[in-house]
Amino acid sequence: MPQRFTLVWTRLAEQRRRQSLSVEQIVAAAIRLADAEGTQALTMRRVATEAGTGTTSLYRYVTNKDELLELMVDAVQGEDEWPAAPSGDWRADLTVVANGMRVTMLRHPWLATELRSRPTLGPNALRQADFALAAAGGATSDITLASALLGAVANYVHGAVLAELSEREDVRSTGMSQDEWRSAVSPYVREVIIDSGNYPQVARRIFEAEDLSHDQQFAFGLECVLAGIEKSVAR
Repeated sequence: MPQRFTLVWTRLAEQRRRQSLSVEQIVAAAIRLADAEGTQALTMRRVATEAGTGTTSLYRYVTNKDELLELMVDAVQGEDEWPAAPSGDWRADLTVVANGMRVTMLRHPWLATELRSRPTLGPNALRQADFALAAAGGATSDITLASALLGAVANYVHGAVLAELSEREDVRSTGMSQDEWRSAVSPYVREVIIDSGNYPQVARRIFEAEDLSHDQQFAFGLECVLAGIEKSVAR
């Protein structure tokens, strides 16, 4: 006999009607903890302490860490106001989607690794997914193709955000800013890359290329993705 499976969203409707401590309080406490220390710090005991309740009481609301994470993911996806409906300009609308995803993931660094292939089914996540699919639908009426091009945008956002978060982590773990790190490795760079003449394009990058900000790099990369989508849809 298959195991009975109950969504946390189904159970919460009844819980909200009859329990005093709100699920929102628990989720907010868990988000604060994850923002400060990462999801590895999310034990039911730590979350209960942060929320000001007992561990046993916490289990009346969520049965395990996976359920708690699903609630957290949905909560942070509801922090920013998205348009009620797409504008009809699909490139502008998908830019709204991409920028919204990036802002939320940078605000909550744990989110990028928690957004899995299995979609979150909470109300905020579903509302954003519906908007995003409608935005992609402005490029094509084929829902399969619209889903695929939305996936391409989402994959780009995930990759760009993870790279930006990795740089933050490098600064945190080494205690050095990017400029300080460059100064520290400059003797190696000069000897191995520049003076040797073995890596002329890397040397050009060091001497001639402008360093784009994260915002500039993200906007440029997104524009490339959208331009590629436009050509693919046209074909």
